Amino acid sequence: MNEFTLWDMGSNLLMAARWTVLLSLIAFIGGGVLGMALLVLRISGNQWLEKIIDWYIEIFQGTPLLMQLFMVFFGLPLMGIEVSPWIAASVTLTLYTSAYLVEIWGGCVNAISRGQWNAGASLGMSYIQQLRHIVLPQALRIAIAPTVGFLVQVVKSTALTSIIGLIELTKTGNMLTNSTFRPFPIYGMVALLYFAMCFPLTWYARALEQRHRNNSSR
Repeated sequence: MNEFTLWDMGSNLLMAARWTVLLSLIAFIGGGVLGMALLVLRISGNQWLEKIIDWYIEIFQGTPLLMQLFMVFFGLPLMGIEVSPWIAASVTLTLYTSAYLVEIWGGCVNAISRGQWNAGASLGMSYIQQLRHIVLPQALRIAIAPTVGFLVQVVKSTALTSIIGLIELTKTGNMLTNSTFRPFPIYGMVALLYFAMCFPLTWYARALEQRHRNNSSR
């Protein structure tokens, strides 16, 4: 059994937490870009595209994230595509995040009354111009709070990537526990670090939601 002080364990976990933060940012930025592209296609009026994107959402929302990680990490090598744990985790979390953001942002766009679209059309705006100048700016204000709230789920979901060997916060906690046989202080610190990352986001999402509710009631 290796001798680790609490400081050694804490510093190792803190260093590992940066990879959790980086993976969360990759998933959120990649998923956001992909989700916005899918949203524009989904509301374009093309029924075939809408059905395909609906199936995409159903697949990623209807299957466990862990199975999606296994499919990418173990499935792609069977087709001759070797992927590292980092690539598999980034791709899977990006796809997973985009499927949820399409739904969240789609609901926010649907909350904008049809009259707003018609007002843009009456001014001679194209579909893209109506979306860009009228609908999206209003939908964005509604979407901020649930989007920030979903980011908390993304941060916590990164813990599953330890199963495919990605050395992030949870995986580092497992490795330290196997070396020191002191699970309680180690997993306690892991939990505290996740809380430190997620609580400010949760608090910010609630504050934004309250502000939006106050603005709507005026």
